[in-house]
Amino acid sequence: MTETILRVNNISKHYGKHQVLDKVSLEIDKGMIYGLIGVNGAGKSTLMRIIMGLTYSDGGEIELFGATDANGIQRARRKIGQSIETPALYPELTALDNMKVQAANAGVGNSDISNLLELMNLQDTGHKKVKNFSLGMRQRLSIAVTLVSNPEFLILDEPTNGLDPAGIIEIREIIKKLVNEKGLTVLISSHILGELSQVATNYGILHHGKIIQELSKTELLQKSQQYISLQVGEVEKALTILDKLNIAEYEVSDDDEIRIYSNLDQISKINRKLVLENIDVLGISMANQNLEDYFMDITGEK
Repeated sequence: MTETILRVNNISKHYGKHQVLDKVSLEIDKGMIYGLIGVNGAGKSTLMRIIMGLTYSDGGEIELFGATDANGIQRARRKIGQSIETPALYPELTALDNMKVQAANAGVGNSDISNLLELMNLQDTGHKKVKNFSLGMRQRLSIAVTLVSNPEFLILDEPTNGLDPAGIIEIREIIKKLVNEKGLTVLISSHILGELSQVATNYGILHHGKIIQELSKTELLQKSQQYISLQVGEVEKALTILDKLNIAEYEVSDDDEIRIYSNLDQISKINRKLVLENIDVLGISMANQNLEDYFMDITGEK
């Protein structure tokens, strides 16, 4: 049976007259890497802060590790490691000393610190102070300190923000390793869908404070794969023809474009069959849409 780590139900939040979150609902199961995607200002950080109890919602409920009451949720938060907005690092301390401070704050020992620094490729930083670290090193250290308490659930807000391509890849591989080897569940936010698509298993698109779509990795990748773009005069009649041709992988877009994701080598056969059935083919061609284009389309951020 699948274990639900987090269930958010109809969470809302206002700052003055501005509604930051509008009845947001989502569910994260054990082992997921849930990618929360949205442009800056969409409400991603606010939602994460509410989950962690760093700010309060105006309405809605949270269930965390099965707990629904305030005391139970607060205890459950001890199972979470989080890096939201600015990482809580001490710039005058070394990586090792930052880890020791975090371990003391969490009430745990220092036995695993060396392994965590090695995992983050920070084992050779020695006496170098954090203020002299590169952005990528600080990002890796911010993840390391969230792991000191041996959490089961990790919340990371824009962990690759500002990193170069090599740094992004490094953070991405670390997150995958944490899930695969340590069994963590992860909630990670970004404003770049293409970047999240390389690591997440599930996605929620947050726009103007609302979750406008949730989809799995398979569903998301389907949005970017090559397809046959078909425009016809009679959509419903055309769909019956596709069914007769045993073509099942298709969808109809809002502007009545039929997108066919299978049988890509049969474009001529499909065209001929539609014409023989007296269906006007207004256009048929091969096409593909990248993930950023898809994100822009669905949010209207063009």
